Amino acid sequence: MSRLLYLKTSPRGRSHSVAVADAFVAAWQAANPAAEVTTRDLFRVDLPPFDGPALQGKYNIMHGLPYSPEEREAWGRVTEIIADFASFDRYVLAVPMWNFNIPYRLKHFIDIVCQPTLTFMPRPDGTYAGLLTGRKVYISYARGGVYHPGTPAEAFNFQAPYLEFILGFMGLTDIRSTAVEGTLMGKETADAAQAEALAKARTLAATF
Repeated sequence: MSRLLYLKTSPRGRSHSVAVADAFVAAWQAANPAAEVTTRDLFRVDLPPFDGPALQGKYNIMHGLPYSPEEREAWGRVTEIIADFASFDRYVLAVPMWNFNIPYRLKHFIDIVCQPTLTFMPRPDGTYAGLLTGRKVYISYARGGVYHPGTPAEAFNFQAPYLEFILGFMGLTDIRSTAVEGTLMGKETADAAQAEALAKARTLAATF
């Protein structure tokens, strides 16, 4: 049975990225009624801090060094989140652009789950192998401006390049996406962009 994890990374109730991702998940679930869908809002999930105890516990445990109960507990919480994330075979992310990049809560989540020997493996030649292979990802982007490829504005878009790079780094290379652009350029522009993304999302869901 397929298991899909839907991560909402916008705190806004009327989010363009969430509206399109909701439609994608609904279309996919209608076509796969036996599948399991788990939805998590990263602005409501209690993500542990990746602070000193977690970081020190990580290095001590990985290298067989002594560690404190606090360090063990902190690193254990990280590995629990990674194990949960890795248990899914499909992922949907609703991602608005913040300061030309991704929201800080999504970056926090990525910093937790992107860990050596758990989601990627260093190779002797200095390269890396992603461990979360054979899975599918759909990303619903939303952006206040327009960042078309080949235009000067493209250089300001760190949102999609970073997110798709780091997912691919962990082995999640089968990625498809839609983008609602120009959300701050007037209601007519935003509505038209969302309608176009909704239609594309429902089409993509059919082969997801």
